[in-house]
Amino acid sequence: MRRLFGTDGVRGLANGELLTPEFAVAVCAAAARTLARTPDSRPVAVVGRDPRASGEMLEAAVVAGLTSAGADAIRVGVLPTPAVAYLVGELDADFGVMISASHNPMPDNGIKLFAAGGHKLPDEREIEIERRLDDPARRPTGREIGRVRDSTDGARRYVEHLLASLPEPLSGVRVVVDCAHGAASTVAPEAYRRAGAEVVAIAAEPDGLNINDGVGSTHLAGLQRAVREHGADLGIAHDGDADRCLAVDAAGDVVDGDQIMAVLAVGLHTDGLLAHDTLVTTVMSNLALHLAMRDAGIAVDTTKVGDRYVLERLREGGFSLGGEQSGHVVLPGRATTGDGLLTALSLMSRMSRTGSSLAELAGIVVPLPQVLQNVSVPDKAAVAQSGAVAEAVAMAEAELGETGCVLLRPSATEELVRVIVEAPTPEDAESTASRLAEVVAAVR
Repeated sequence: MRRLFGTDGVRGLANGELLTPEFAVAVCAAAARTLARTPDSRPVAVVGRDPRASGEMLEAAVVAGLTSAGADAIRVGVLPTPAVAYLVGELDADFGVMISASHNPMPDNGIKLFAAGGHKLPDEREIEIERRLDDPARRPTGREIGRVRDSTDGARRYVEHLLASLPEPLSGVRVVVDCAHGAASTVAPEAYRRAGAEVVAIAAEPDGLNINDGVGSTHLAGLQRAVREHGADLGIAHDGDADRCLAVDAAGDVVDGDQIMAVLAVGLHTDGLLAHDTLVTTVMSNLALHLAMRDAGIAVDTTKVGDRYVLERLREGGFSLGGEQSGHVVLPGRATTGDGLLTALSLMSRMSRTGSSLAELAGIVVPLPQVLQNVSVPDKAAVAQSGAVAEAVAMAEAELGETGCVLLRPSATEELVRVIVEAPTPEDAESTASRLAEVVAAVR
């Protein structure tokens, strides 16, 4: 059976081939039967969404699926993904459903599931839900049908939770926040203002159709201009569901997830709060992050790509900070999943406490030039087993030494291998990647 769940739920064209109301009903009914904490209890699910238009349709289907399986649904409306995760624990629900396609364009949407406590589901629970999609389970009737209620104070609870994480109020920080016309459009400016920052909000007028449309964490040009125009100390960019955060400094230069993690890791390390003096990140992080952490006396624990794998490693090792280059940053002592607002507040808090600019703090990581080439192949498994490919990779790694690195990453959904090379110069990265791509393409 083809896996439906990817690294972050099920995602696709809303009302298209997969992500239909019928599918939403089926997957949420299966989730209700799978994620109830006790077999005889009436499960409760928190349901949230981002503001894209198709979320209205899918929310109705999600609620229908839950209640048809005997689960009660608490609708919290338009809120960031990390807010829904938080409310699952805060409201003592059995699980949560977030309807969002994150940074994807408006026509897409998705369904993310959280277990009790607001934690992401392990692979085995997702597989179990998939197996139950066609399960001819008994449908409840009468009093056993689930009920629906609306919770109107989710935003307030979430903002207060964020503010409680700050050691002291922000002072003297002027920030421009790009809300991507998404789920953070109300709560992000409110949280940053209440934290003490002077806030300029842009892309904070969602109409259901404009989410991520040339704005947000995947389109930083508008934020860069706004930071310079307003003389701000920094800019914060969220994606449509605000589980990620990228930044720009006062000059408008981009500060990516690797640099944000470095700033937070050094701050926690200095304060004696970085558990096991270790940062958890993925194989996609730039070599420059590893070198900067080594120089700071911080170990780096590396996982495969996907914030769920970062989360698993954080829990297994008892670590206190992890994330991805894309801006998903996890602080497990304060959140159960990546939280773009918490990340931004932590970053601004570090600026306020040290009196340093973002450029000064982020300057410990100077990313190496990176080149990615996608290579179509007949059989990606054959590439992984190829002696010629292994030899070419070993030779490239020997040539680069500590000045670069090589990563071959097979696609999860296509017969495709991604060749990623970091090197001292763009030219070196390009030539090495092209050489490796030729070897990969020749495998039969």
